[in-house]
Amino acid sequence: MIYIAILGHGVVGSGVAELMRKNADPIARKAGIPVAVKHILDIRDFPSLPYSELFTKRFEDILEDGGVRIVVETIGGLNPAYDFVKRCLLADKSVVTSNKELVATHGDELLAIARERNLNFLFEASVGGGIPILRPLDQCLAANEVYEIAGILNGTTNFMLTKMIETGMSFDDALALAQQLGYAERDPSADVDGHDACRKICILASLAFGKHLYPNQVYTEGIRQLTPTDVKYASAIGRVIKLIGRACKREDGRLYAVVAPMLLPKDNLLAEVNDVFNGIMVRGDAIGDVVFYGRGAGKEPTASAVVADVIDEVKHLSARKYLFWEPGEEGYAIPHDDAESAMLVRVAAGDKQAVTAVFGQVAFIAGDRLPGDELAFVTPVLNEKELNGKLAALPVVSKWRLY
Repeated sequence: MIYIAILGHGVVGSGVAELMRKNADPIARKAGIPVAVKHILDIRDFPSLPYSELFTKRFEDILEDGGVRIVVETIGGLNPAYDFVKRCLLADKSVVTSNKELVATHGDELLAIARERNLNFLFEASVGGGIPILRPLDQCLAANEVYEIAGILNGTTNFMLTKMIETGMSFDDALALAQQLGYAERDPSADVDGHDACRKICILASLAFGKHLYPNQVYTEGIRQLTPTDVKYASAIGRVIKLIGRACKREDGRLYAVVAPMLLPKDNLLAEVNDVFNGIMVRGDAIGDVVFYGRGAGKEPTASAVVADVIDEVKHLSARKYLFWEPGEEGYAIPHDDAESAMLVRVAAGDKQAVTAVFGQVAFIAGDRLPGDELAFVTPVLNEKELNGKLAALPVVSKWRLY
């Protein structure tokens, strides 16, 4: 019998506990040995649960129990999750986590501790929830030189954008609907401001390119400023707006990393990823483009990914899996001002000559349902610093990057 402990009994933690009980026999068969939950850490009481005797409020009960070989962290955030996970690894316990913020911020350090102590630190559920992405990226695509990862990494914002595109909803109405349906939290900042997608692209890029990309190295922009009019302009040029997390490896070995609303061509593989679904595109030299698609969150899908990591760690208790990346460094990601892009720009009432005086000849956008008191156009591809310098001379209403 292999014993595990669960830190946190929220949405994911309770899902893991329930799945471990419900599927105990198939889990044992796949792991090669029975696996059982011995402790669950939570500050709350759950007297009505059939496994209420497993709960403890003392982290030390888990840390000091030599019979617990694997700890599952589902608390979320950095405090106290980082301290708890690090102490578990130093106490020679392997760890599974679904905590994207923890891995994006401290993944290199925790992986190094696990390697030094011949342990495993796995986190499949931290990026795609129930979508398998990290294991395929690390193993199935290992023969490829990956040079780009881009994805719709947040189901909440994708649901909102789908409603804005298909029904003309405003941002505020789409957010209210997402909250009503339970897709968005009362405080939706992590989703709508892009922080959730930022953490996920950091993990993907770190694994794909072998060096830690930290959240503060990724230019991050959310969807709060998007309007139904922006959606109409995108459609007028044959594109759709999606919140994209993207990391590209340059020839000099540095990365360009960004999270922002982008205008995708309608034939792009990610353009048809709608509602609460996520899509992650991996571009490799041998395989070309591969897309991983599915529901990126939810109790059961995320718990499924966590338990799969538990089974993997049980099978590798005496030999660690190779999952590792090096610490990052300053300058690894290029400054955002140095990145190149074209933009769809809206400007308040003015004449076309004012625009052409700044950019030269550009393609102006026309359409039946577009405002008559403004101009919109697509800029040439320029670096962001040069683009912003030129746009400073115009009364800009909004600007959105083309993918």
